[in-house]
Amino acid sequence: MKKTTFIQLIAVLLVMGTGCTKFEDDLNINPNLPAKAANSQLLTYAINQIPAYLEAPTPNLYAQYWSEKPYTDASRYLTVNFDFYGIYSGALMNLKTILDSKEFNITEGSKENQLAVARILRAWFYWHATDRWGDIPYTEALQGKENFTPGYTSQKDIYYDLLKELKEAAAQISDADPVKGDILFKGEMGNWKKLANSMRLIMALRLSKIDEVKGKTEFADAATGGLIDDNSESAVFIHLANAANQSYWYYVYTVQSRIWYWASEPVVDYLKNLHDPRLPVYADTVSDGSKGYKGVPYGLDGNAVGLIPTATVSPTGVHIRTQNAPCYILTNAQVKFALAEAAKINWIGGGDAVAEQHYKAGVEASIRQWVRNSFKDYNDKVQKQVEAVPYSRDDKGDTTGLAAYLAQPEVAYTPAEALKRIGYQRWLHLYSNGYEAWAEWRRTGFPVLTPAPNNNNTPIPRRQGYPVKEQNINGENYSNAVNNQPGLNGKDDLTGRVWWDKP
Repeated sequence: MKKTTFIQLIAVLLVMGTGCTKFEDDLNINPNLPAKAANSQLLTYAINQIPAYLEAPTPNLYAQYWSEKPYTDASRYLTVNFDFYGIYSGALMNLKTILDSKEFNITEGSKENQLAVARILRAWFYWHATDRWGDIPYTEALQGKENFTPGYTSQKDIYYDLLKELKEAAAQISDADPVKGDILFKGEMGNWKKLANSMRLIMALRLSKIDEVKGKTEFADAATGGLIDDNSESAVFIHLANAANQSYWYYVYTVQSRIWYWASEPVVDYLKNLHDPRLPVYADTVSDGSKGYKGVPYGLDGNAVGLIPTATVSPTGVHIRTQNAPCYILTNAQVKFALAEAAKINWIGGGDAVAEQHYKAGVEASIRQWVRNSFKDYNDKVQKQVEAVPYSRDDKGDTTGLAAYLAQPEVAYTPAEALKRIGYQRWLHLYSNGYEAWAEWRRTGFPVLTPAPNNNNTPIPRRQGYPVKEQNINGENYSNAVNNQPGLNGKDDLTGRVWWDKP
């Protein structure tokens, strides 16, 4: 009897012990400090990192949208090495976590949609990085303690793989069970598919001078998959009117009062000559009472630029630096200009007729994107500061006067100068998206830009140097990357060329 009672007591204690341990463990879990981030949170973080790269000042100086005053080092190409570690440890690592997930919470969207969106964003960040540095860690990257010294993958192989990734990601997407945490398209999965195809289209065109067969094949295939075809479908990150989510340029200009970047003379003069309605958006009027617009000469040294009275030149436009300013990632007009160029070089059918059609559509889309008022009172508008208008995804910018604008000799499509016209209008459209404008300038040669004059004849950069730390922590692979890339000639500097940047 005593033996039976003892055994029963032990059994009860074991049950109570098991239950108590489980109960106590549950109590000790803080629901506000989860051990694992949700995929929706990882996705939101990755999207939120895009403006950090698109809003960088250096590429806007390379593309000569802006000039520096009073500090002029970047516009004179004195900074050679740029850090890429944040791209890997931030957005790419978050996206890898999604892609490596073993379980998917269906309340955050279907597994296939979560994977597809992560693949598209991953492709964007790698595309951005390889166009800046050339060969970069890719196939061996993001392995943590398994590999602290990843080898570099050639840009050609990266491009080929990203083109594949984008095609497969677009095919993965379904309209059912949209992803959560999507602060870019609000779960509109069709827009993600169009973004993937449009990215692939523009990436393919990047190969026009180095790998025409591959580029043409990929371009034609992407064009049939559904592209961004309206301004409402453009990929646009919209900042919020609060300190935690505001535009970087609002912070610089308004919060810190650091008015160091001004509209450049090259872009202001070009816009003025065309009576272009985007000028009052891209630049502010001068403040000396004379009204009108005047750009700062590009690339002067500190002494020369210091002689220019601040009140006589135009800061960058207030629209670019409002607290909730939009950040244009990839737009309808970009796609239209890509299609126009492709028709002109016979990558798609239709020749000049189709090229002109897409070119005009691109100009119209750009003006609708940037301008919320009419052409007809342009001469009045250039005499006063235009009121900042909050960004909207509608497509209702007034294009009264568009026909007259397109008929101007420097704008009108002509077969003989088609690529030049497309190149210049693409440059005007990409204002403030400096890295993309710089990449297109390297590929096409348009617009024709003059290097900074006070810089010992140093040419406009064609790439950016690897992080200085890479020489110490990944020295062997760094040296291999510098020595093995044909366009670098063994020098990690700004004058070497990435793979697709063929002379």
